[in-house]
Amino acid sequence: MKDILYRLFEHQYLGREEARRILQSITAGQYTEAQVASLITVFLMRNISPEELAGFRDALLDMRLPVDLSEYTPLDIVGTGGDGKNTFNISTAACLIVAGAGYPVVKHGNYGATSVSGASNVMEQHGLHFTTDVNLHRRSLEACRFAYLHAPLFNPALKAVAGVRKNLGVRTFFNMLGPLVNPVLPAYQLLGVYNLPLMRLYNYTYQDSSTRYAIVHSLDGYDEISLTGEFKVVMKNREKLYTPEMIGLARCTESELEGGQTPEEASRLFDRVLRCEATEAQLNCVLANAAFAIRVVCPEKSVAECLEEARNSLFSGRARDVLHKSISIYNK
Repeated sequence: MKDILYRLFEHQYLGREEARRILQSITAGQYTEAQVASLITVFLMRNISPEELAGFRDALLDMRLPVDLSEYTPLDIVGTGGDGKNTFNISTAACLIVAGAGYPVVKHGNYGATSVSGASNVMEQHGLHFTTDVNLHRRSLEACRFAYLHAPLFNPALKAVAGVRKNLGVRTFFNMLGPLVNPVLPAYQLLGVYNLPLMRLYNYTYQDSSTRYAIVHSLDGYDEISLTGEFKVVMKNREKLYTPEMIGLARCTESELEGGQTPEEASRLFDRVLRCEATEAQLNCVLANAAFAIRVVCPEKSVAECLEEARNSLFSGRARDVLHKSISIYNK
């Protein structure tokens, strides 16, 4: 590792195969926490290259516990995290809305590393039992179109670096990898990123995949559609800049999207969204992300049509029912 670090400190780049081997060695416990932290720090000081990202992804997918749910052609909605905004669990709530609208969703999530509450925090707060049992995931998909995969159970490398990431408390290249290594390899994905260079990197990475995707970024730094200002949506071979007003929604302020100071606070806000008791800004933010996810699956539909589907799912109570049904299945 010492030689690798010296090379990286001299602004050299790793090849794809070398990056793959390094991450496998991290998982095998061959490096100290200090060495792993030093490696992570390199990628805080410079952008990760497409070859490095591909190699790290190869390692995670090689080592993952595979889950075949391809018959459902599922969707995932995920943000890279690391935007420093400490929003509530927007992507997770959007997943439940999309599932309530009838689209199969397999959410791949983890505990918050750079925020108070990640997807696994809010699911744990609701008592959902994390499992690798594929039969339970299938039963949940059949019953309510939703399954939840706790990332460390399926990606041992993520578990191996969890302590280092938490102690650092800043975004790392593992934030970039998380969305790329959902073990079911979903057919559709809505991915939120925290800056434009990362948007270009993911767009390049997805070009050779079979995933139908949309990458979203709010220009004021959110890794989701925040409705606090302009946001960009990139799909294969096309991109568009939107304002909240263009999709019929009001702008909101950063303070209206804050997720609280504890996982318990974040969970209570999450519940208020699903009960339609949250503020207009909070509800609209979740609905916007759900709508653009639906549009990934159904690109022939207008944003307005997708927003209407999302509203019907949320305000009818179907999205909330998805959560309760899923918990009852996973906890049997």
